[in-house]
Amino acid sequence: MIELKPKRNRESQTHVGIGMILLKFRTFIALILLIVFFSFSAPNFLTSHSLILIASHVVLYAILGIGMTYVIVAGGIDLSVGSIVGLSGMIAGGLIYEGLALPMFGVKIFFNVFVVILITLMMGALVGAVNGLLVTRFHVAPFIATLGTLYVARGAAMLRSNGETFPNLVGDPGLGNTGFPVLGAGNLLGVPLPVWIMAIIGLIAAYIFKKTPLGWHIFAVGGNEKAAELSGIRVKRVKMFVYMFSGFCAAMVGLIVSSQLVAAHPATGETWELNAIAAAVLGGTSLAGGRGTIGGTIVGAFVIGVLSDGMVMIGVSEFWQMVIKGTVIVLAVIVDQIQRNLQNKLVLQSRSAA
Repeated sequence: MIELKPKRNRESQTHVGIGMILLKFRTFIALILLIVFFSFSAPNFLTSHSLILIASHVVLYAILGIGMTYVIVAGGIDLSVGSIVGLSGMIAGGLIYEGLALPMFGVKIFFNVFVVILITLMMGALVGAVNGLLVTRFHVAPFIATLGTLYVARGAAMLRSNGETFPNLVGDPGLGNTGFPVLGAGNLLGVPLPVWIMAIIGLIAAYIFKKTPLGWHIFAVGGNEKAAELSGIRVKRVKMFVYMFSGFCAAMVGLIVSSQLVAAHPATGETWELNAIAAAVLGGTSLAGGRGTIGGTIVGAFVIGVLSDGMVMIGVSEFWQMVIKGTVIVLAVIVDQIQRNLQNKLVLQSRSAA
């Protein structure tokens, strides 16, 4: 005997299914709506100059967001990335502008640009390792641990030059340290070099997420840390890796910004951790951990970039911009919770139907 499903149940499943589709593509929908809105509100929004400016900002938010996605998926948070951006710029700027002084030998060493970049990236990963140690070894809550590192890194950036700027980072041919501006302003096959850097980092991060045991372990730790530990996953190593990767990404952003400006300022990157979190959450990364995609985060970075620059073009005050960005983050979390509830509802309906 064939039992037909009640019409009301079929309609309920259809509505839930449509809602899930809309929520799945919410970031794309938001991006399209923003582009349409600012195209009418700001006449110069779609000019080549404006698009290049937006792209330069999107690259920075995307790279920060990629590192943040790893941390959030693993069940943590990293509030120190903005300060690492500023510290990285000051480290690179200081090495190019005044070199590394060794008073005991009475000499000053100037490194070539490749070595400067390598040292700066290692420094970013080291700060991330400190965050990882605080979380895994000393069991400090990620929010508190990275908040403390935020202040330490920002203070170290200020101390590096007593709050002053390292200007004119073009280097000296006689010292062999020229070429730093190419990192932020160079082109390869007609595409800006920072875009290539973002693409490479994004592809590597996505590959690790989807195709390697490490990626699966990151999702497992964020989904259920106790179960992951009982299954043999080295939870502490996984957490150390995600915080070091986040620090590495932040250091790369610091290098790109300093290269674009041909100068380094210790206040660079203030509040950028909010942009990184917003890009990840808008892209579908769950603050509860265990879920997120790199592609979604990059689209989320486009939303943040278009929103930020669009508000500037139509004359929205800086204070209202902060209010709107904060509201966007809260709304993104609410929408994420709605999506989780709908997914649970679909699971229950499928079980009851079976």
